[in-house]
Amino acid sequence: MQSTANLPVIGLDLAKSVFQLHIVDVETGEIQRRQIKRAKLTEFFAKCPPSLVAMEACGTAHHWARAIGALGHRVKLLPGQHVKAFLLRDKTDAMDAQAIWVAAQQPHIKPVPVKTERQQTCMALHGMRRQLMKIRIMQTNALRGILAEFGITLPVGHVQLLKTIQGELAKAQQADLLSTDLVVSVQEQLKRIDALQEDIDHLGQRLRAMIREDRQMQAIQQIPGVGDLTASALVGSVGDFTTFRSGRQFASWVGLVPRQVGTGGKTQQLGISKRGDTYLRTLLIAGARSVIARTERSSWISRLLERCHYNVVVVALANKMARTAWAVLAKGATFDHVKWNSTESVNA
Repeated sequence: MQSTANLPVIGLDLAKSVFQLHIVDVETGEIQRRQIKRAKLTEFFAKCPPSLVAMEACGTAHHWARAIGALGHRVKLLPGQHVKAFLLRDKTDAMDAQAIWVAAQQPHIKPVPVKTERQQTCMALHGMRRQLMKIRIMQTNALRGILAEFGITLPVGHVQLLKTIQGELAKAQQADLLSTDLVVSVQEQLKRIDALQEDIDHLGQRLRAMIREDRQMQAIQQIPGVGDLTASALVGSVGDFTTFRSGRQFASWVGLVPRQVGTGGKTQQLGISKRGDTYLRTLLIAGARSVIARTERSSWISRLLERCHYNVVVVALANKMARTAWAVLAKGATFDHVKWNSTESVNA
């Protein structure tokens, strides 16, 4: 295949029905702006000579990247926030395609790796699970609020609420605090919550089945604080970890490194950048909290807690987990518990 530098560039603005193309003739410099309907897009690229097709990374971008790449083209997915800097004047489909065409030729913009169907399936399961979790939390909070209006206080947390609510309902009925209609409605709500929990459990089982078939997910599960959700989400989101030059670059992509503000030769470090994938960062930080909450802590964590705020230590450990995951998957090395603990001693 030709090198990217010698390929003509096509800026493609994705849409639901009508796609916008921006093409500049290499020899004449003539600018072509054209619209193509969704049904004709594959046919167009099948007849088009090998090109570098640039698109913004969005919901349907990975599907079209695989389809266009299978036709012999090179595909480059660009982060939307970086393309926006090259948008001139009013935002239209034609201007968007032109901005994509310009951004595709900037060497400093790091492209987004194209996800495989398996990766997308994994992240789709995570997305469904997150949505069901939010709905379950909304329904349990609604129950807690409704019963609080009648003087019934329930503990915070899904598990504790379900353990105590039946007993509290029985006491309230004996004390004639709740009407029969309200009790029946609450019981129906509890059935819906149980059904949601069953759906969440089924999705968890499917994710665990994917882990059993994926060596990369199994490899990073050995890292302290990396469980089923974190391991599957890391591999599903990133796939090829060699696209990052170092563990620090990967941790920066996740948003677990300090922001820097510099002027006049003076650089100031602020809080973490919180850039990149919010879901991955949340999972890593939750895993780090679970490690720190254990009764048996490593000397490195104990010493950090003596001189740093608790949340700072959590982020530091999450950063280390991200770097270690990169080292295991990018270098193909097996996680070494002895080296992990010895590194903690040195860093302490």
